[in-house]
Amino acid sequence: MFTLERQADGRLTYTGADAQVHHGITPVRAFPVSAPDAGLSLVSAAGHELLWIDRLDALHERQRLLIEEELAHREFTPEIRRVVAVSTFSTPSTWTVDTDRGPTTLVLKVEEDIRRLPERGRLLITSGHGIVFSVRDMAVLDRHSRKLMERFL
Repeated sequence: MFTLERQADGRLTYTGADAQVHHGITPVRAFPVSAPDAGLSLVSAAGHELLWIDRLDALHERQRLLIEEELAHREFTPEIRRVVAVSTFSTPSTWTVDTDRGPTTLVLKVEEDIRRLPERGRLLITSGHGIVFSVRDMAVLDRHSRKLMERFL
């Protein structure tokens, strides 16, 4: 049994079964892309694993929500919902996209910055600034977006 609380400074505090308190802990997913809800570690500020969690959904709701909030801050991965325009069909190219967090532009340096994932139609696109964008399913993109994306795949 353990407790997890958010302190006034915004950091998480973990208290383990041994009653030892650890300030500034960080949740870290073992497989953030392929199994985001399975295999999670709570890591101390010194980088030591304090607790392994097999399944996030097995936690009490309050603990799960605190961990999910912390992960959302750490794992900024906007989802591309539409490709509006591409500057050129060679790289580097500038893409104008609509994401779940609003419209933006990204620079695709090389075609290898687009990675296909094992799930059907899922992609990860790393921008020239190091931000990783996701496409959950190419099939749900509109026809224009799919056509532009396919030129790079």
